[in-house]
Amino acid sequence: MSIAIDPFDPQISKDPYPHYERLRREAPVYRSEPSGFFMVTRYDDVMRVFKQPDLFSSTAMMTIMMSGLGVGTQASGLGFQGADAARMLELFQQMPIPLGEFLKSRMLIASDPPIHGPLRSLVNRGFTPKRIAALEPRIREIARACLEPVREKGEMDLVHDFSIPLPVTVIAELLGIETERRADFKRWSDVLIQSGSGSTEGLRPETVFEAFRELDAYLRTAIERRRSEPRSDLIGTLVAAEASEAALSTTEVLMFVVLLLIAGNETTTNLIGNGMIALSRNAAQLSAVQQEPERIPALVEEILRYDAPIQILFRRATRDTELAGVRIPKDSTVLPCIGAAHRDERQFPDPDRFDIERSNTVHLGFGFGIHFCLGASLARLEARVAFEELLGAMAGFELAEPNVPYIDSFLLRGPKRLPIHFTPARNGRSHGSTERARA
Repeated sequence: MSIAIDPFDPQISKDPYPHYERLRREAPVYRSEPSGFFMVTRYDDVMRVFKQPDLFSSTAMMTIMMSGLGVGTQASGLGFQGADAARMLELFQQMPIPLGEFLKSRMLIASDPPIHGPLRSLVNRGFTPKRIAALEPRIREIARACLEPVREKGEMDLVHDFSIPLPVTVIAELLGIETERRADFKRWSDVLIQSGSGSTEGLRPETVFEAFRELDAYLRTAIERRRSEPRSDLIGTLVAAEASEAALSTTEVLMFVVLLLIAGNETTTNLIGNGMIALSRNAAQLSAVQQEPERIPALVEEILRYDAPIQILFRRATRDTELAGVRIPKDSTVLPCIGAAHRDERQFPDPDRFDIERSNTVHLGFGFGIHFCLGASLARLEARVAFEELLGAMAGFELAEPNVPYIDSFLLRGPKRLPIHFTPARNGRSHGSTERARA
């Protein structure tokens, strides 16, 4: 029987893992129709793609960035399609900055050497280990504030009550968004995160455009203000580097913020949601981390492997090549499938088992090589604190909906909503705070 797997098919993205398994077994490098994209599903082959940026260019990632603005392409299946795509492009003509300038922007996620190195060094200034570590007390405060309204109710929608507002608030404070504009920032974030996930269900082109236009106007004003009144927040850090050779233009700072919203927020939101789903279905693992919260970092790593928040990335073949015996023509779009690589039995014994004691933790949840996720340390910190606070606030929990509805995206994986019932912990204190009090 011939294989016919379209990664953009919503029925496949609901549960991609059986399809990944078949591809790894029968066609580890598979040309999907009608897009013509090459899906790469075995761990070693995905690693080869990541290790050769000269052969597999990241410029294809601009497709994801433009889908985040609602500008879809028929080949990718992302963003608006048909008449809505035409309307989106029409709306963008109203921007003071031509769409072409956005497309030409140097984006960290969509750049190759020699541009990538200086650009990453510049942006790294906002993500130093010291700076990220200093955020922990505030992240814990935000997590507790999210839990406070629901703590005694015994029920919550984990996505909307906790896993969305936590990272959005952290990013807003990291950027230096004023308190009085946080509600606007949340609204802009919600729209751009949804469109950036590849789903436009329930969205209109005008809604996405207005969110981006308002964010654009706000950030351009904020950037100009920091030029005259320097600040130590992330926007201020990027503006302060303008004298360097790799200095970002105003448009590039804006696009970096859009990337941070889509990649930064969505990764953490899905990581928390996927983790709670896995724990609800693995009682022994849940009991282990509740009894020994110091195992939560291992829990986070296994979630990243077992049910990766980011399933697929984009690359472009810079020349004719061959991978796993399959010819890939120049300029073809290649999809390294992280979610598939993480279930490769050649790399991970019994890969479909959720196991926080797994000895091999070399996953690709944050990518690999020159494009290793800039915000990995922040995501790990947010997730650790989130699980410390969540599990510390609950004596036990269960999913209110056994059939979890997932976001409509083949790129990202996480629940649309996650209603849970829980028994409040007697002392109302988190394991994280308890452990630190003992230290």
